[in-house]
Amino acid sequence: MIKVIMHGCGGKMGRVITELAKADENIRIVAGVDPFGCKVTDYPVYASLKECAEEADVVIDFSNAQAVDCLLEDCVAKNLPVVLCTTGLSEAQAQAVQETSKKIPVLRSANMSIGINLLMKLVKEAAAVLREAGFDCEIVERHHNQKVDAPSGTALALADSINEACGSVFSYQYDRTRERKKRGKDEIGIQSVRGGTIVGEHEVIFAGTDEVLELNHRAYSRNIFGKGAVQAAKFLAGKPAGLYTMEDVIG
Repeated sequence: MIKVIMHGCGGKMGRVITELAKADENIRIVAGVDPFGCKVTDYPVYASLKECAEEADVVIDFSNAQAVDCLLEDCVAKNLPVVLCTTGLSEAQAQAVQETSKKIPVLRSANMSIGINLLMKLVKEAAAVLREAGFDCEIVERHHNQKVDAPSGTALALADSINEACGSVFSYQYDRTRERKKRGKDEIGIQSVRGGTIVGEHEVIFAGTDEVLELNHRAYSRNIFGKGAVQAAKFLAGKPAGLYTMEDVIG
């Protein structure tokens, strides 16, 4: 039985994971953290991780970037592994994650979906072949109208996967309206769509001469991110210090 502290238990994903844990006999949330307080009857809730008295094997974090600095410090102080699901971290925070991973296990991914992380592996393989065949690559991502960042972290992670497979030759193009010129050979176009209640859609387009290959992923509910986080927590518990990703989880 893996014992979890849910950091950000009052948020949408915190509530999703709470429900998923109820149906999973191999994992149990023993405490939650929410600085604003939340009504949870399944476990005690604290204003900070530092205040938690319960023993746990791992922390799952779905909070916000402002809370990450204290979270990392408290996880080190308590020697707790952390599944870091919060996105939108600054460069300084990303560096702090790297430093923290030298002391405790940290798993960080731009997207916790198993399907998305498999897609990242697939686009690497496709890019390595299609780049040599002269294919262009474009990424289109679609999200709900409440999402504040663009492009999505997942779109950037997909672009990074492609770039890595091709020797980091690509630059990223986010806006084609500023200059009137042909598409460059060594660029990946990344476009964002915001509207309605779209949970998340990512489309990777490899366009060649007379043929197009498209790889797509569509999220129909937030449950997929919760399921990935729970699976990551099971993986991370008991691991040595280091920086892990969902790629390690799916093998």
